[in-house]
Amino acid sequence: MNSRRYLMTAEDVVGLLDGLDAHRVDACVGGGWGVDALLGSQTREHADLDLWVPADQLEQVFVAFAAQDVDRILPWPGDRPWNFVLHDGIRRRVDLHLYEPLPTGVIHYGSAVDGVSFPAEALNGRGAVAGRPVSCEAPEWAVRWHVGYPPRDVDRHDVPLLCERFGIELPADFR
Repeated sequence: MNSRRYLMTAEDVVGLLDGLDAHRVDACVGGGWGVDALLGSQTREHADLDLWVPADQLEQVFVAFAAQDVDRILPWPGDRPWNFVLHDGIRRRVDLHLYEPLPTGVIHYGSAVDGVSFPAEALNGRGAVAGRPVSCEAPEWAVRWHVGYPPRDVDRHDVPLLCERFGIELPADFR
């Protein structure tokens, strides 16, 4: 793995999201920045920006990010055609999660053989990064996506904050 230190600042997030907006990309902030967006303030450092994007908008994503020099693919363990990392070669890193919105109101993420589906409401959260309103994961889903694997230090930081703020029961792995 790359030992380079990546750091995604709030200003970076706002700039990247503004660029995506200019190219009509419907981006939804996930991961750690999604948690901080829901909380309304930055609570820790972030190595990357996780984004959910409709797969049919990938070309606009590439154009928007190329304009900001975030145009290199960073090979990462577990990469898939629907989930991979773009970076700028210095410190900004974006973890893209491409999905297919289905006519039934469900979102499909992953391959046709072993993908997962979840309700579109999972990506209907609202928050703010550095005062900028953003679309983000809904609180219940932000918590749900932090379980099912051994919690990391960042998970142990993020999940209790979300649960406390939104009245969600703390998952067993975090008690």
